[in-house]
Amino acid sequence: MKYLKELKQLVEINSYTKNKEGVDKNLQIYLTKMIALGYDYEIFHRTEIGDHVLFRSPKREGKKLLLVGHMDTVFPKGVFEGYDEDDTWVYGPGVCDMKGGNIVAIEALRNIFYKYGKIENIDFWLVSDEEDGSNDSKNLTFELAKEYDYAIVYEAAGKDLEIVVGRKGAGTFEMYIDGKAAHAGNDYALGVDANLEASYKIQELKKLTDLKKDTTVNVGKIEGGIGANTISPFAKMVFEVRYTDTKERDRLLKEIDRIVSTSYVKGSKSTLKGGIQRDVFTPTKEQEKFIRKIENIVGKKLKKETRGGGSDANAIHSAGVAVIDGFGPFGDGDHTDKERALKSSFVERIELSTKIFEAFMDGKFNES
Repeated sequence: MKYLKELKQLVEINSYTKNKEGVDKNLQIYLTKMIALGYDYEIFHRTEIGDHVLFRSPKREGKKLLLVGHMDTVFPKGVFEGYDEDDTWVYGPGVCDMKGGNIVAIEALRNIFYKYGKIENIDFWLVSDEEDGSNDSKNLTFELAKEYDYAIVYEAAGKDLEIVVGRKGAGTFEMYIDGKAAHAGNDYALGVDANLEASYKIQELKKLTDLKKDTTVNVGKIEGGIGANTISPFAKMVFEVRYTDTKERDRLLKEIDRIVSTSYVKGSKSTLKGGIQRDVFTPTKEQEKFIRKIENIVGKKLKKETRGGGSDANAIHSAGVAVIDGFGPFGDGDHTDKERALKSSFVERIELSTKIFEAFMDGKFNES
């Protein structure tokens, strides 16, 4: 498992989304590996975050496949760092989410290069800001995806090596409430309490949750006011929405506008920033055809699941491309300091990807 040594090298370089230096160091490692496989590349330079990179293979007639990963991880320097392993697991930031997934893709591409002496029609797109919502890269992903017939995203697999065929849509918002300060003892009636207004709005937002439809609204952070003896002149809340279909998205957006424009405390005014970060990713007929082709090639059924969290598959789906997610190794504890990945799952996922890539090289995906 030489590739685990390569994973260790990547994991030991902190690549927190806002650590541009660390993310770009990871990018340089990927450059070395992909150039050795005959890839050309285009770097999308950024100043505040790490650069994005598209690795392009030579092209020929036939279907084109886009592989997708991200280089960034969740924790800043000094919080959760380092790599470790035992007989069963590897441990560290990104081992499953998703430096491990990137290694799966590269190792399978390496197998193809060794067999054919070349790789054609299979490109690899690596972004630097997925853990922060892909706010910078998602439009690039959306436009790039249109050049391809299929896409595979290398986020972590499910517990039973399920692939991911759908993800919730998600939006993040900041609401700002303006009130009017007044002395709480002498001039109570002259104040406009922004904190009180926030309390009404929070309750209204929570009413939008509909668990039967798998729709959730979560106010995750609130702040406001000056002190106990002052009527609060301002408040702020940060909230997110998650939904499984476009009707729910439209309902949520309409109701959020209503809540923002309503003054439950006379004299208060509210403004909203933010919006939908990732629209919903749902199973499609084209995706199902893609899966059936893969199953015919590998000779077995693939287990499937949907997830509440978003990924770059959401943007690819929005571009109208047949996309499957969850092609990385199985792991758990992602987004915590207990992140780990199952060694045996690397073997299975590399084998699966290798067979798919071989089929692309042999033109099997060009057949109706």
